[in-house]
Amino acid sequence: MDLRLPRPRGPRRGQLPAPTRARARGRWAAAAAALVVLAGAGTWTAVASDDAPAVHRADRVMAMDGVRIDTSYFTAGPASRRRPAVLLAHGFGGSKADVRDEAEKLARDGYAVLTWSARGFGRSTGRIGPNDPKAEVADVSRLVDWLARRPEVRLDRSGDPRVGVAGASYGGAISLLAAADDPRVDAIAPSITYWNLADALFPNGVFKKLWAGIFINSGGGCARFEPELCAMYDRVAESGRPDAAARKLLQDRSPSAVGDRIKVPTLITQGQSDSLFPLGQADAMAEAIKANGAPVDVDWIAGGHDGGDMESDRVTSRVVSWFDRYLKDDKSVATGPAFRVTRTGGVDSTDGAALLRGASSGTYPGLDSGRHTVALSGREQSFQNPAGASPPAISALPGLGGAGGLAQLSTLGVGISLDFPGQYARFQSAPLRDDLRITGSPTVTVHVRSSTDDAVLFGKVYDVGPGGTQQVLPSQLVTPVRVEGAKKGKDVTLTLPAIDHAVQKGHRLRLVLASTDLGYASPAAPATYTVALKSALQVPTAPAVRTAAAPLPSWVWWLPLAGALAALALVTAGRRRTSAPAPDPELADVPLQITGLAKRYAKSADRYAVKDLSFRVEKGQVLGLLGPNGAGKTTTLRMLMGLITPDDGEIHVFGHAIRPGAPVLSRVGAFVEGAGFLPHLTGRENLELYWQATGRPPEDAHMEEALEIAGLGDALARAVRTYSQGMRQRLAIAQAMLGLPDLLILDEPTNGLDPPQIREMRQVMIRYAAAGRTVIVSSHLLAEVEQSCTHLVVMDRGRLVQAGPVSEIIGSGDTLLVGTGAPVDAPVVEKVGALPGVLSAVATEEGLLVRLDPDGSAQRLVVELVRLEVPVTAVGPHRRLEDAFLTLIGGSA
Repeated sequence: MDLRLPRPRGPRRGQLPAPTRARARGRWAAAAAALVVLAGAGTWTAVASDDAPAVHRADRVMAMDGVRIDTSYFTAGPASRRRPAVLLAHGFGGSKADVRDEAEKLARDGYAVLTWSARGFGRSTGRIGPNDPKAEVADVSRLVDWLARRPEVRLDRSGDPRVGVAGASYGGAISLLAAADDPRVDAIAPSITYWNLADALFPNGVFKKLWAGIFINSGGGCARFEPELCAMYDRVAESGRPDAAARKLLQDRSPSAVGDRIKVPTLITQGQSDSLFPLGQADAMAEAIKANGAPVDVDWIAGGHDGGDMESDRVTSRVVSWFDRYLKDDKSVATGPAFRVTRTGGVDSTDGAALLRGASSGTYPGLDSGRHTVALSGREQSFQNPAGASPPAISALPGLGGAGGLAQLSTLGVGISLDFPGQYARFQSAPLRDDLRITGSPTVTVHVRSSTDDAVLFGKVYDVGPGGTQQVLPSQLVTPVRVEGAKKGKDVTLTLPAIDHAVQKGHRLRLVLASTDLGYASPAAPATYTVALKSALQVPTAPAVRTAAAPLPSWVWWLPLAGALAALALVTAGRRRTSAPAPDPELADVPLQITGLAKRYAKSADRYAVKDLSFRVEKGQVLGLLGPNGAGKTTTLRMLMGLITPDDGEIHVFGHAIRPGAPVLSRVGAFVEGAGFLPHLTGRENLELYWQATGRPPEDAHMEEALEIAGLGDALARAVRTYSQGMRQRLAIAQAMLGLPDLLILDEPTNGLDPPQIREMRQVMIRYAAAGRTVIVSSHLLAEVEQSCTHLVVMDRGRLVQAGPVSEIIGSGDTLLVGTGAPVDAPVVEKVGALPGVLSAVATEEGLLVRLDPDGSAQRLVVELVRLEVPVTAVGPHRRLEDAFLTLIGGSA
C-alpha cells in the first residue's frame, strides 16, 4: 500500500509573484557562499511537443550545510530572454519528480522553473524536519540565491530574482514560510495546506492519531525525522493527548507563527474533501495575509487529502494566470474571483464522476457570513465512552483518499459514516421548509457533563432525508473537542466543520455528539457523558456567493442543424424501405421486448458489450435501467433506437422489429446525451423548428400537451440563452415528448440539475407515464430511481442481473425493520444484536433495524423478540435501492 500523502496532479502547485519591493542584499551574499553545486553542468534533456517549444531540464545536486539537495531546472525558448522564475515544492512523502509535469508547463509558459526534493525525500539527504527555519526554509533561500545567478532569470535588482513559490500540502506550507522568510519572494500559491500545524494535528486539544501516523510512516518511519520531532510523536502517540511542548514545537514551525511577515499576493486553494487540513486552515490563512495588505484569492476545490476531484486543469490555468499577473506584471490577465467554491450537480453518464459547477463572489465571505438559525429539539442525553474508546465511530477514512474519494461520495448522497448506539447523543431539526445552502462553519452551544474530569466529544451535522432513511455527513468531517473540568458541567460552543452543502426542503439537520472517532485518540478510561442543548444551530449561508449559470457549449449552434439533418435522413430511410419483417401480433400492445440481444466490441470475436439480454416492458411502467459504467446500458439504448445494429437477438417495439429507419421509431421519443438549442430563439421556436425538421404534420406534434407535462410555463416565450440548466433540461425532455411518443427513452435526464430541479424532473416522468405511456430512464442517481421508477432492469458486464418491480428488488435483502410500539432501550438492543442468527441490531426512529446472517430467519427473530418483551408491531424487509444495487452487481460499480 502506498502510504504517501495524496498529491493532487496539476493545478495545485505554486503560483507566482507580484510587484517587487526594496530588499536588503547583505544576507544573501553570505548565504550564497554556503551553496555549492556538486554537479555543475548537470544532466540536460529536452522535451518537446508538436507545437510548443522544447523544454530543457538540467538535474543538479547542491550541497547545503552538509546536506545534498537534488534539483531540476526547466527552461524553454531563447536562452537570451530574461523571464520570471518559479520554485515548485512537492508534497510530503514525495519528491521533485511529482511536480515535473507542472514544471514543464510553466516553462513553456515562459518561466524558469526550479524543483527540488526536500531533505530526507527522493535522492536528497538529511533528516526530515518539517518547516525547520534553519534547514528546509533556509534551503529555499539558497535556491533563490542560485536563481539570482542564472542568466535566463529576470532580476528586480542584483541578487533579487523575480520569483514565485508554489506547492501543495507540505510544499504549500514551504511557499508560505518562504514568503515570510525571504523578502525576494514576490508571489505564492499554496494549495491544500496548513496555516497552523498544531491546530491541524491537535484540533481543540485532541490528537489526530491516524493522520499523524500516516505522516510518520510516509516519511519512512520515526528514525528518519529530526530527533525532537520523533520524540514528540512517540510521546503524544503513547499518551493519546498532546502536551504543551508538542503544541509549541508545531506552532513554531507553522506559517501562522510568521504570518505577519507574509505580504505578497497569495492564491489559496483548499480542498473541501479534506479531514487533514480542512477549510478552516485556509480561512485563517486568508484573513491573516489580507490583514497585511496583500491581494488574496481563495478557491475551494472539490478534492483534498481525502480524495475527490482535484480539478487539475482548471486550477492549473488559474495558477498560470496568477503568475502572469503578478510575476510578468501583465495587468490585462484576469485572475478569477476573490472567492470561488466548486459545487456538485449530478453525475456524468459517461464515467460516473460528479458534475462540477462553480459559485463565486467578489469578496471572500469567511466562514460565518449570512447566519441562519435552525432550531433543534432533543432532551438531555447520556451516553458512554467505552473502555479503550472501542469500537470507534467512523467518519472519514484517513489515507484512503486515493482509493476513490470517499468524502466526495457524501456530496452525491452516499455516506460511509457510522455511529454506535449508546455512544452518542443526537438533536434534530424539524423538516426544513425551504432549501438551505450551508457555506461555512455552523456553530452550536451545548452543556457537557462527564463522570470523569476530562471528556472528548466529536461533533457533526448530518443531512437527513425524509423518513430518516438517508443520512449524509457532508464531506465526512467532524469537529473534535476536549472539555476539561467536565465533571462539574460546562457550556461549550462548538464550531463545526466548514462545508459547502445543499440541504433539500423536507430534509432535517441532525447534530450528533459522539464519544469516539476512528481518526482521533479518545480517553481510554470508560466514562459517561451527559449533553444538553443550550442554543439553536447557527448556519452560515454566504448569500453573496452565487452559482454560475451553466454555460452554453459551442455545439448548441451546430447541433440543431445536425439533428435536423439526421431526422430527415431517418425519415427518408424509412420511406425508402420497401420491405420489413412483419410485426408480431402478439406483441402489438407491448412497448418493448428484447430477446437474446448481443453486441460485440469492434474487432473482437468474443468480447461483448451486451450479451444474452432479454427483458420486457409494459404500458404505464417507468423502467429504470441500472448498471455500473461499462454495463452496456448506452449500447442497449443505441440498439433500441436503431442507431446501431445488434449482432444477435431481436428488439420489438409494439411488435415491430427495430431496424435503422423503422417506421415504428416514430412512436419512440428519446433524450440521449443532451440536446442542442439555438440560444437566440425562444423555447417554443426551438421546438417548432425541430418538429418541422422531422417532416411530420404540425398537428401531430401535440405541442401543448408535451409542454404541459414538462411544466415550462411562461418560460417558453423567452430566449433559451436566459434558461437555467434545469429549464434547458426540461425543454429537451419536451422535445423528446413531441408527438407524445408511446415509448419515451431518457438517458441521465437529471444530469447537472440541482435538487429542486431533480424533483421537478421526477414529476415529469411520472406524469408522462400516468396516461398509459411508457418511460425508460437510465440514471446513476439511485435515490431518484427508487422514487420515480416502478420497475428495474439491472445490468452488469453486458448481461441481465435482475429485472422486476422496484419493491421486489429492494425487498429481497437480509435486513428487517422491526416496528415497535415504544423506543427500545440500549441494553435490549445489545441483547437483540447478540441473538443467534443476528449479525447486528440498531435502534431507529421506527424501532429496530436487524440484519440477519445466512442462518437467521424472521420467524425465529420474532420468537426471540417476544421472549425479550420487545413490543413488536410489525416486521418487514428493509433495504434501500442502493443496497440492493451494490448486492446485485457484487461491488463492481
